[in-house]
Formats: sequence, C-alpha cells, structure tokens
Amino acid sequence: NGYLSLAEVDKGIRDVLQIDELFDLKPVIMRAFTAAKGANNSHNKPGSHGPDFIEFVEFRLLLEYLGRYFELWELFAETDTDGDRRVDIKEFRRAVPLINSWGAKITDADKAFREIDANGGGIILFDEFAHWALKLHLDE
Repeated sequence: NGYLSLAEVDKGIRDVLQIDELFDLKPVIMRAFTAAKGANNSHNKPGSHGPDFIEFVEFRLLLEYLGRYFELWELFAETDTDGDRRVDIKEFRRAVPLINSWGAKITDADKAFREIDANGGGIILFDEFAHWALKLHLDE
C-alpha cells in the first residue's frame, strides 16, 4: 500500500532482514521510526497517509536512522554497565573516556550528565542520550 506502520517495520526487521540484534532493541527501532516518519511532511497532501507512517520516499531515511541509532545504542550499552537500559551518574563518570573517544569533549562529567538528563530524573535514558549524541555529531 506504499506506507509502513511501526509494527510492519518491526516485523520486517525480524522476518525480512533477519537482524535479531536490532529486532531486540525496541528503543532503536522506535527512535529511527519516529525520526523518519515525518520527514516527507506530507500530512496535508492528497494521497498521504500522514506523519504516523513511513512513506516510500522516507524508507531510505529509515534505514539510515536504524544504522545510526544502532551505533549509538552500542555506545549507550557500553556505558550502561548494569544492563538496566538506564545510565546513572556513576556509570556515566566511568564511561567519559569511552564517550570522549567517540568525539565528545567532556571535561565535567556531572555537568554533562545534567545536560543529557533532559527531564532531570537522575538517570539517562536512550532517547535522551541519542538526542544529545546526535546534537554533538558523535562519531560521524
């Protein structure tokens, strides 16, 4: 039908691409889908399915975003040493050399942590981390 829902993208990763590592990372899939789905900005154009689906012209962008967010997930996962999909201040402090090796220039870990922790919850979630990393153009 010319467009993809999030469920169809998820199923395609599992059944067509057969990339189990990516299929298990729902935060990566959701971020890539969200970033790509409105790129065409055609929600008011005739024949458009709106900004809730990936249209044909956005598909290549979806694939690029999947690759980019998967790379950022790898860095996030190395930072998240206890595997709870959240980074606390202790984990972040220990990971500063690793994060800096990707191109960041963190000199004050606590200040950087507060900047990344956009909602002030005391932990960094993947969404917050990815937003910050993309803003800095890490490892491009």
